[in-house]
Amino acid sequence: MGGAEGPGHPNGHANGAVAEEKLDELRRQLGKADGDPLRIAGVGAGAWGSVFCALLQDAYGHLRDKAQVRIWRRPGRAVDRATAGHLFDVINAREDVLRRLIRRCAYLKYVEARLGDRTLYADEILRDGFCLNMIDTPLCPLKVVTNLQEAVWDADIVVNGLPSTDTREVFGEIGRYWKERITAPIIISLAKGIEASLDPLPRIITPTQMISNATGVPLENILYLGGPNIASEIYNKEYANARICGADKWRKPLAKFLRQPHFIVWDNSDLITHEVMGGLKNVYAIGAGMVAALTNESATSKSVYFALCTSEMIYITHLLEEEPEKLAGPLLADTYVTLLKGRNAWYGQKLAKGELTLEMGDSIKGKGTIQGVSAVDAFYELLSQDSLSVMHPEANRSVAPVEMCPILKALHRILIKRDRPADSILQAIRDETMYDPRERIEMAQGHSLYRPSLLGQPKGDVKA
Repeated sequence: MGGAEGPGHPNGHANGAVAEEKLDELRRQLGKADGDPLRIAGVGAGAWGSVFCALLQDAYGHLRDKAQVRIWRRPGRAVDRATAGHLFDVINAREDVLRRLIRRCAYLKYVEARLGDRTLYADEILRDGFCLNMIDTPLCPLKVVTNLQEAVWDADIVVNGLPSTDTREVFGEIGRYWKERITAPIIISLAKGIEASLDPLPRIITPTQMISNATGVPLENILYLGGPNIASEIYNKEYANARICGADKWRKPLAKFLRQPHFIVWDNSDLITHEVMGGLKNVYAIGAGMVAALTNESATSKSVYFALCTSEMIYITHLLEEEPEKLAGPLLADTYVTLLKGRNAWYGQKLAKGELTLEMGDSIKGKGTIQGVSAVDAFYELLSQDSLSVMHPEANRSVAPVEMCPILKALHRILIKRDRPADSILQAIRDETMYDPRERIEMAQGHSLYRPSLLGQPKGDVKA
């Protein structure tokens, strides 16, 4: 595999020696023999999955005898002519990228595609460092594999860059390839989304749980990495931080291995709750985009929405977590960046403006999967269950928790039932009978809302 060429390539710099020390330390912990490279395989080539693998390639790809990075994506996805034309402009605007392609004898195909004389494919351009969901941010060249078995069969570390909606199916296939493995790999999941399971009790299923169920890999070998991050900005070395969550055995070594000067990785033991929070903020980001578009970016309206949606999220965290206060920082930070620049907020804006329709689905050209749509359905379905009922403070009767979440109810009618237009989100935040957000928070704090079964915890069990 060729060495990385890109903004993070460490050759010739002091941090090259530091990278080698970190790599050697992880190799020792994994029991890797000399001459046996650490094999890292990305599964899924959306924006964040591609950037994550590119960061590893930039940091460790030059140590070819000690580390190999590859990424799998499905073959056959054609690049349309408009995108090919835009890609050509991006290439010619970056002298370093242009020179790299000429040196690799790869430039001519982009000229031919610009003229309509050739069709490019997503896996083909990813080898040159272009992610189809993030054309404006060239990455380093990557080793791309289109055969899933080839990509993962001997991998030491697998990075799940798939949407949560694809995770179960793809890892079910991977599980068949790993039946003869003696040593379980480490899996780092980047997916932010959930599924709802109602039988025998209402509970949330997260991507790490899907992976464990599909592959048989123990949950102690599966971790979640998330944070308030925009993929393109991280690759362009905007300062960012993230948390890697999971069992003690691997989270601290991996946090050290993944940490870079501009990308600080902390570690946390609370795997499932952090995953769920990553899905929850996507729900409310869609509504934020709608409000922004419908009010002509009114700062006042957006702040009203923010106050109301954060109070609903806080209410929901009290259902999910016995000590929800510790989630406030990570949840609000991730929500804030998603509302500012995330794809879910973008999707809400486009729906409200009529530039997208629900009939187009939730997989959008140039953006990938809008995971907030399936999360709206999952959270609504779960919180509608009578078995989770809470006391309504004014009606003095038991109600399903969703009755205390008017924004979630409005988003479900707009996105899932499709019996209300996008502008009905404004009615939800302008309802004269709505609680002061402070009252909803006080309600959550003043009542015993915690429902351990939602996260699959036995009643009374306290997580470490």
